[in-house]
Amino acid sequence: MTLTRRDFTRAAAAAMPLAAHAAKPNSTIHGVNIGVITYSFRSLPGANSAEETLKYCVECGVSGIELMSGVAEIFAGAPPAAPRPGGAGMAKGGQKTAPTPEMIAERRKAAEALSQWRASVSMDRFKAFRKMYNDAGVRIYAFKLPPTLEMPDAEYEYIWNAAETLGANHLTMELPADGRLLERVAGFAAKRKIAIAFHTHGQGGSSMFDKVLAASPYTALNLDVGHYYGVTGESPVPIIEKYHSRIASLHLKDRKAPEAGRGGANMPWGQGGTPLKEILQTMRRKGYKFPGSIEYEYETPAGSNVLAEVKKCVAYCRAALA
Repeated sequence: MTLTRRDFTRAAAAAMPLAAHAAKPNSTIHGVNIGVITYSFRSLPGANSAEETLKYCVECGVSGIELMSGVAEIFAGAPPAAPRPGGAGMAKGGQKTAPTPEMIAERRKAAEALSQWRASVSMDRFKAFRKMYNDAGVRIYAFKLPPTLEMPDAEYEYIWNAAETLGANHLTMELPADGRLLERVAGFAAKRKIAIAFHTHGQGGSSMFDKVLAASPYTALNLDVGHYYGVTGESPVPIIEKYHSRIASLHLKDRKAPEAGRGGANMPWGQGGTPLKEILQTMRRKGYKFPGSIEYEYETPAGSNVLAEVKKCVAYCRAALA
């Protein structure tokens, strides 16, 4: 069931003449919806620009996305985001230094300003965002803006309002370890009837999946097949088949199997051990309608670039589903 990098490079080359004449992208392949999480473009110029991100999606031939919130919020006029938590710099030996009181105060001030903006902003710019993307042939199926326990209810309402306005049928966030957070987001998802899908890294497994899915009919999984294989060394296909009715979307990536107690490295597709071809063929054979989002995380090979590699991932999917 393996598909080599040479196989999908040939497929990419064969698809290029067709892509050149396509008015709009179409990455639904034999009924399987292939998209990309816009995090994949994080290192590119204008990564938080709505227009540049759309350009990258169209260039890669992708017609569906999991949208990172910053792209939409900046377009809508959000105030600057709070500085990332962490140190003020690096001390000798590569250790981060502790944040200063001034940095903590700056972060709190920025977070409060963003929260106030979210509680009062009109959805008009989000409507314009959706129209711009839909007109270009790109559908927003998921929106990633993780709710926290610290957020007021008004900010939760904003998150679900934004997702609904953008056309997303689910939100994504990391799988919550805190039961209070799980209960709160599950309640809001049920109230708004828009699912909250939990992204998985190394955590999870059937017991955890059963717990979060029992919290509400509107809780779901945003299962990362690469992380699952890279941590467990096991095929995620049985998990996909078991929970298919509660999977909102997958993250697609290739990783090596774990070794010496460490998770396997991210690899160019076809060079790791994640059974991506089998996963994609299972989605086709079973008629699963949840999308698979390409998440570009491996190191860019010498002489290549991010867009070229994402295109290769799309081509891999086309070859695997041929």
